[in-house]
Amino acid sequence: MQYIGYGSLKERAAAEIRTAIVRGDLEPGTPIKDVELAEKLGLSRTPVREALATLTDEGLVETKPHAYTRVTALEAEPVRDALVVVQSMHALAIGIAVPKMPAEDLAAMRAANKAFKKALDTNDAVAALAADDEFHAVAVHRCGNFAIAATIDRFTPLVRRAEHSRFSSPDARHSVTQHQQIIEACEKGDPALAATLVDENWNTLEAEL
Repeated sequence: MQYIGYGSLKERAAAEIRTAIVRGDLEPGTPIKDVELAEKLGLSRTPVREALATLTDEGLVETKPHAYTRVTALEAEPVRDALVVVQSMHALAIGIAVPKMPAEDLAAMRAANKAFKKALDTNDAVAALAADDEFHAVAVHRCGNFAIAATIDRFTPLVRRAEHSRFSSPDARHSVTQHQQIIEACEKGDPALAATLVDENWNTLEAEL
């Protein structure tokens, strides 16, 4: 984890701790002490505690008052439940978005997929996660449905560790091809095909559970 300077301290602390959990630097079951985290991040305990509360809501941290705060175990059932929701919301989003997509959206998706491939080629799973987010975010933004976006934001953190595991594997290269097929379906103006392809793309995470 890196020292955090000025800015939105709670959000930045949450992002740094979240990345450490997803990357495996903080393994499942690892005890978390806000004092130690605050020192590592160069923060007071308050934003760190607030960040941990956020991560608890996301399901990445679990806390029992006066007993422990620790990284949650990577259990298949809750992750699978979250994946079903995230997968469905992304498929729904692109189905709504396709008829409204301008050329700029397609260009953004191509650029994100190029960055995604580069990250995989350099074995940078964290960068691959970020590029994958950018790819799928195009449709989520274009569909204009706040409930879809809010649901994805709520449940995506639970599938992050499965995504990281997937993008650390050579099998992830297949997602580059899947992304290209999604772009082609969007170009053709075929929302049903695009939704099916997005559903299949997210379904690849099932193998990590």
